[in-house]
Amino acid sequence: MTKTRYEEKMERIRAGRYAKGDFIIADAKDADLSGGILTAGRRRDAEGRITGNRTRAEFLAMIEALVQQDVVDIMLASASNIENLQSRGIFSDSRIMPAFRANDTTDVWGVIRGGRYRATPSQPYSGTDLTRAQAELCLYSMTFNNITEADTVTLEAYRDFRPKARAAGKRHFLEVFNPNMPTGFDARETGMYVNDCIARALASLTAEERPEFLKVAYNGPAALEELVAHDTSVVVGVLGGGTGTHRDTFELVWQAEKFGARLALFGRKINMAEHQPTFIKWMRAVADGHARPAEAICGYHGDLANLGLTADRSVDDDLLITEEVLMTAAER
Repeated sequence: MTKTRYEEKMERIRAGRYAKGDFIIADAKDADLSGGILTAGRRRDAEGRITGNRTRAEFLAMIEALVQQDVVDIMLASASNIENLQSRGIFSDSRIMPAFRANDTTDVWGVIRGGRYRATPSQPYSGTDLTRAQAELCLYSMTFNNITEADTVTLEAYRDFRPKARAAGKRHFLEVFNPNMPTGFDARETGMYVNDCIARALASLTAEERPEFLKVAYNGPAALEELVAHDTSVVVGVLGGGTGTHRDTFELVWQAEKFGARLALFGRKINMAEHQPTFIKWMRAVADGHARPAEAICGYHGDLANLGLTADRSVDDDLLITEEVLMTAAER
């Protein structure tokens, strides 16, 4: 069986042979597990203008188009959408690794209109039957809030998940969000707190139980470099976070790779783009060192113009960095 591009890159990364071009990009199209109708994204007309909300069928068609583009390395979706894609043979001749979200903690239910789930500490939940999910790789998510009772429940749920995943023949990667409740930590302290929570959680795991890689919030260069250096057997990736400008996205790719991450997993940042295949093309160019973040912005806007599409922001506005964590180490 032909290896996926993800598997080939991970082999080189684990062997200490990482080189430009081996940075892994995942498209996180699992948003339907975070909310309802709005999670499929916005429908756009022939000129790129927003006209309404995508249907599930339109959302699946976009995923299929991106698999055919063959630029991302992992396509993450809900178990139901992976089943739909697999039933139509979308991954049959693809070198993209399909993956499904194995759980959806309550702090990700933030797109439910009228929902107040983020106002309480994250609780573990999973509606997925691992034995029926039609992909080998899955995502498991945890959130620590510095609250003993809630964090104990979170760790116990992860403990119970691991043997079920092994029995079902699934490999997993571990997503650890920043706290969803006030902690009193500043940005630097948040990064160190999350790093410590990750290290102690992994300390209980044998080699067979360990995740394929980590997916963590980018809390700045110091926190990322500390986590990467602590245990070189752990491959670290960053999550995309909110929407922001496209410069935020390209800057995050550039900084993540520079400071030791070997993967980036983007959901809303890709799903909200005016033209997703072109956006991903420029993400790949930044990750591989073929374009700087600012160059990628100009290139992307030029491509949109050539496609006859209207950009959501002007080039000048899109060149701005709006996420504070990215500002201090921004590429100049």
